[in-house]
Parts: sequence; C-alpha cells; structure tokens
Amino acid sequence: MTKIVKVGDIECGNDELFLISGPCVIEEESIMMKTAETLREVAEKLKIKIIYKSSFQKDNRSSLKYYDGPGLASGINTLAKIREQFGFPILTDVHYPDQATAAGEVVDVIQIPAYLCMQSTLLVASAKTGKVVNIKHGQFLAPDNMKHPVAKCEESGNDQIILTERGYTFGYNDLIVDPRSFYHLRNIGYPVVFDITHCVRKYGTPSADPKGGAREFLPVLSRAGVAAGVDGVFIETHPEPAKALCDAASQLCVYDLEEFLKPLIDIHQLEVSYRNK
Repeated sequence: MTKIVKVGDIECGNDELFLISGPCVIEEESIMMKTAETLREVAEKLKIKIIYKSSFQKDNRSSLKYYDGPGLASGINTLAKIREQFGFPILTDVHYPDQATAAGEVVDVIQIPAYLCMQSTLLVASAKTGKVVNIKHGQFLAPDNMKHPVAKCEESGNDQIILTERGYTFGYNDLIVDPRSFYHLRNIGYPVVFDITHCVRKYGTPSADPKGGAREFLPVLSRAGVAAGVDGVFIETHPEPAKALCDAASQLCVYDLEEFLKPLIDIHQLEVSYRNK
C-alpha cells in the first residue's frame, strides 16, 4: 500500500494526479514569475495541484561554459518570493550535504539528483531537515534497488519520501523508460512520479541544440506512464523553451501545458477507477 506523503495541501499518493513543474534552472526573476503565474492559471482551470520546481544549481552540466544557476543564496531567495506570491509548495535539488539545511528553510521538498541517489551523506542531511525528500531514480540502478536510498532516509528518521522515475537504461545517449520500473518503485511503498521531460534528453548533446531532446515523444511517454499508475508527473516548463538556459530542447512551453495535461488527467481517472474496482 502506498504511503500518503503531504506536500503543503497536496496528498501525494492518494487518487489525485499532481504535477511538479517549473523551469529547469532558476533564471531571471521575470521568467520565473511568468512561469508561476501561468502555472497558477493551469492549476485553477484543471483543478490540479502543482509543486513549483526549479534548481539553484545544476552541478552536472557537461561543460563549464554552460549556465549552472544563480547559486544557493540568490536561488533560494527567488523561490521564497514565488512561494509567498503564488502559494505553491516548492521543490529544489541539492548536490552537497551542506546545502540541505539552507534549502530546507524555504522549500517543501528537497530533491536528490539521479546521479547522486546513493550518496549517503547527502541523503542523511536531506532527511534530517524533516522535509519531504524526492529521490530520483539513478540511471545506473535497477528500480527495485531504490529501496536502499529509501532505507537511508528512513533510518535517518524521515519517511516522507517520493520516488521519481526518469529513465534508467543507458543506450546510445538515450534513456529508456521501462514501465516495469513504475511497478517496482510502487512496491517500495511511496508515491511515484514520472519525470517526463528529462527522459527525452539526449546525452552528449548541448541542451540548447534542437537535437538535444526528443520532445516529440512527450505525449506518448506521458500517457503510457500515467496509464501505468504513477501518482504524479514531472514536467519542466518555460515561457520560451528555445531560449532556456538549460534543457532548452526538452522543456515544454508553459503555455502549452494546459492542453498537454488534459488527456493525462482523463487517463489517470480511468486508471484509478479500474484500480479501485
């Protein structure tokens, strides 16, 4: 049975689909606010609960020449403004244990990047903040082995955990989404999220290059994942994806989000109805 994990007023793991969304990395404040404003409109129109996500640091960029974010202090300040003005619960990721406490003072969810999901000191520091911990499934790890980073959080006194799938089999610079992963992650006992936009990234290609993502697969992958029974979807959004400073080839235009979500909500309702028979 899936544990219900509360993020603000969102009960993750119940029968209501939720969304994690926002720009990949924190950019200038006008872009962040414009995205938040549109997300609030989508939330009101579709009656869907949203967690606002953006990163203050992207420490795994493939080149030192690429933008990696404004840094902890400035980034957290921007996220605090969004939370105050729009009322969204906030999610951001941390890369180092000493970032967890400062992030935890502002955000509702601390995210562990996929590459770092087995780093014990990072997991322990994040868990000890008492915030919800979203652990992204490492590309190198079999889905059922995500029970190990989960146990590290539990043993640190925190069972407020979300698990996020983002594709895990390395191919020719592709990540493969295996639907069996959703089954294995759910059996660990925590809410499961499908990170749709990251799974279409093309590794080894700059994210600003149109070939750096396969955005055309977003509809089919998202519908398959929701039909498989995930609790939430993770969709990075930006007002002008082609101009985004990170993951420009895979983010969804925030103005297209409402229509993109409609079939996912319908599919989720069917899946829940079938599951609860």
